[in-house]
Amino acid sequence: MKVKLWGVRGSIPTTGPETEYYGGNTSCVTVSHDDYVLVLDGGTGIRQLSGSYYPSGKRIDVLLTHLHLDHIQGLGFFSPLFDASKEIHIWGPASSSHSLFSRLSRYLSPPLFPVLLRDLPCKLHLHEIGNSYFEAGPFQIQSNYIIHPGPTVGFRITGKHAAFTFIPDHEPALGDKGMIKEKKWVSGYDLAEGVDVLLHDGQYIREEYLPRKGWGHSCIDDSCLFASLAEVKKIILTHHDPSHSDAFLNNMLDAFKKGAGNIPPVALAKECMEIDLS
Repeated sequence: MKVKLWGVRGSIPTTGPETEYYGGNTSCVTVSHDDYVLVLDGGTGIRQLSGSYYPSGKRIDVLLTHLHLDHIQGLGFFSPLFDASKEIHIWGPASSSHSLFSRLSRYLSPPLFPVLLRDLPCKLHLHEIGNSYFEAGPFQIQSNYIIHPGPTVGFRITGKHAAFTFIPDHEPALGDKGMIKEKKWVSGYDLAEGVDVLLHDGQYIREEYLPRKGWGHSCIDDSCLFASLAEVKKIILTHHDPSHSDAFLNNMLDAFKKGAGNIPPVALAKECMEIDLS
C-alpha cells in the first residue's frame, strides 16, 4: 500500500511563495497497490492525477468524505471522467434530503460548471454510503459518519499488510468539556484505532480554535489527543488553514512538540508526500 498526498490545504486553494513548501491545493489523496489507484476526495489536488499520474486501470474509485466545495472542486478537471473507456465509481455520504447525484449536480452544472454530470462520457456509478463496509480494488474500506457540518464520513482503508485512515475534516472534541474519555463514544475512534498512519484535520492552533468551535475542524492539540486515544502509530496533520504560511506551520508544530506529552509521532502533510506502507 502506497499513499500519496496531492492536496493538503483546507477551505480554499492558496497559492504563492508563502505556501509553496506545504502546498496550496485542497484535499486529495491516492492509495495504490500495483496498478490499482484509489482516490480520496476531489479537491483541486485531483487535477494533478490527470497528468503524469493518470490512473491506468479501467475502473477508478473516488471516495468523497463530504461535498463541501474544497473537497469536490477538482472533480470537473479529473480527466478520467471525460474518458469513455473508464468506469468511475464515486462513493459519498448519504443525505436524508437529497441524493448524491442531486447534490453533485449542483456543482457539475451551469452556471458553476459548463458540463452536466449526466453528460460525462465515462461509465459513472454513484454509491451512497454511511456507516458502511465495502471493497474497492484490493482494499477493504470502512466508512463512518463523523462530526462535521453536513453529512460527512471518514475512511479506514485496509490492505494486506497495513491500515490507513483518512479524516481530513473532523471535530472530535466538540462539547462543553472537550473530548470525552470513553473511547467507544469518541467520533471517528473506530476508524482510527491502531492504524499505521492517520491523516487528520489539524487546521488550528488552540487560540484560533476556541472562537471557531462548532465549525467542524480541530486544533493540533485535540488532533494529537485523538491519535493518542486511538493508539495510532503516526499522525499526519492536514487541512492547513489558508491563512497559515509555511513559516507559521513550522512554528506551530515546533511549539506544540515542546509542550506535548506522550503522543504518537506527528508530522505536517505536504503536497507530493509519499508514504510506503508495504
